[in-house]
Amino acid sequence: MLNLSKPSVMGVVNLTPDSFSDGGQLHSDHQLNKSKILSTVEKMLNDGADIIDLGGESTRPGAVPVSVEQELERVIPILEALSANFDTIFSVDTSTAEVMRAAATAGAHLINDVRALQREGALQTAVDCGLPVCLMHMQKQPQSMQNNPRYQDVVGEVIEFLEQRKQQCIAAGIRAEQILLDPGFGFGKTLDHNLALFNGLDRLAEQKHPILVGLSRKSMIGQLLDAGINDRLIGSVTMAVLAVQKIHRAGGSVILRVHDVKQTRQALTIWQSVDQSKDGR
Repeated sequence: MLNLSKPSVMGVVNLTPDSFSDGGQLHSDHQLNKSKILSTVEKMLNDGADIIDLGGESTRPGAVPVSVEQELERVIPILEALSANFDTIFSVDTSTAEVMRAAATAGAHLINDVRALQREGALQTAVDCGLPVCLMHMQKQPQSMQNNPRYQDVVGEVIEFLEQRKQQCIAAGIRAEQILLDPGFGFGKTLDHNLALFNGLDRLAEQKHPILVGLSRKSMIGQLLDAGINDRLIGSVTMAVLAVQKIHRAGGSVILRVHDVKQTRQALTIWQSVDQSKDGR
């Protein structure tokens, strides 16, 4: 069970060779290194991660979809090994029905889908698995999402899309309390779109579902700071705390999807201490 009365931290574990930030870091000789993955996850948990998010398909801009077999080969053996070694919550970042089904059997607790259960068979599989789901907004697909994205009202359109997908999930048999929402920072959005969406997080929080915020190391931070991927730590942590503030003030719950668990947890500790002290608690 996850305590959503306070901000939670989701640690990112990319099992792909081509993810935008850390692709290939868990590979040795072009193969996934299980011992390296186990030690990485152990460190994340010791640093304060509440959830571990495993992904076997890169969704960076321009990424090409992988086969079902390849995604299964990357994710399921690792999830089985992690479930056998650690007592924590595991999320699987997938849009593929077969992977969802296998992950549920292997020990997953959450389906995290950037395509909001729109791939063939995904919605019914999620219903059958009975797991909580995170629905994300993305304009187009990873191969084309950054090709001139356009919105009339990015905040309103994102909220409308997520509401429609939520209602379809509920109609299919997923309980409302099992649904998380992700505005999809960087997925088919310019810097201006991302900033407008960030400033609209309080409106999204009014939907009364936990909000998953994935800003860690993303290009919007690089654009704001003129910084490469390996120089975005301070920006990522700052944005994480600002997101928590906005969602918290709107009465919402938040999960931060991050690469740098320790630094994010430290920043949250400071924020929580200051926030609690203002009321004399």
